[in-house]
Amino acid sequence: MTTFTGITVSGGITVTAPGIIPADYLVVSGGGGGGSSQGGDDRGGGGGAGGLLTGSVVFTTNSTYTITVGAGGGAGGSRGGNSSMSGTAITTVSTVGGGGGGGGPVGGGTGGSGGGGGAQGQAGNYGGGAGVYPGSTYIDGPRQGYNGGTGGTDQVTYRNGGGGGGAGAVGGSANSTNVVNGGVGLSSSITGTATFYAGGGAGGGSSGTGGSGGGGNPGAAGTANTGGGGGGSGPFGASGGAGGSGVIIIRYLDFYPAATATTGSPTVTVTGGYRIYRFTGSGSISF
Repeated sequence: MTTFTGITVSGGITVTAPGIIPADYLVVSGGGGGGSSQGGDDRGGGGGAGGLLTGSVVFTTNSTYTITVGAGGGAGGSRGGNSSMSGTAITTVSTVGGGGGGGGPVGGGTGGSGGGGGAQGQAGNYGGGAGVYPGSTYIDGPRQGYNGGTGGTDQVTYRNGGGGGGAGAVGGSANSTNVVNGGVGLSSSITGTATFYAGGGAGGGSSGTGGSGGGGNPGAAGTANTGGGGGGSGPFGASGGAGGSGVIIIRYLDFYPAATATTGSPTVTVTGGYRIYRFTGSGSISF
């Protein structure tokens, strides 16, 4: 077998067009903050997970690409920050921060995944926020996440905030079991280890759990660098959890050269035949 470097063609010969580096990516935005109680016996909805996209790009040599990693949304229902990867010869890959959880009689916010609705025993909007997906009422495009769940209105059995949507499923809605989970995220093996990202936060006031992928339990923050939504709050002025920050991961076959420069201090590993660059903060990568 004759090997030059690059793409294997018929006859076992491997060739590559000069100056290009095919790569895979995972782009995850910051998760939304869990909704906080507005006082009294209301509850907050879970924060929606940050938008998640995976795919492939072709980098070119003698070029620099900008990496932007979104921050997690603050407690109290703030949306997470957007993440993106952009530069010469690639279409910008951008994901939307997770929607914040609602508090009291307020619905969940829109985002990559929607936040869960708040809970209160009086008239109001308790619906979950919309995510980004084909046919969404928010942004109609490639799927980044799911809707948040509906918060409760009944003062006896439905006193839970809705769960935040995740990259893999809708957030749970308030119910008589007192278990309102965040929507599950999605698993990726881009680093060589299967890992969940972008789970929604649990509904406040419930005994539910955050979605796999860094979603926070009730009142707890989403996990950093997963895009997990923060958990919704309990009653009487309690605070929801902040959303987890996002992450961008790039990998390509290790017979291609290492990046000539990076900023933002990515973690760089070479394993399983790949070079892997994991950005937990904004920066750049040059080839």
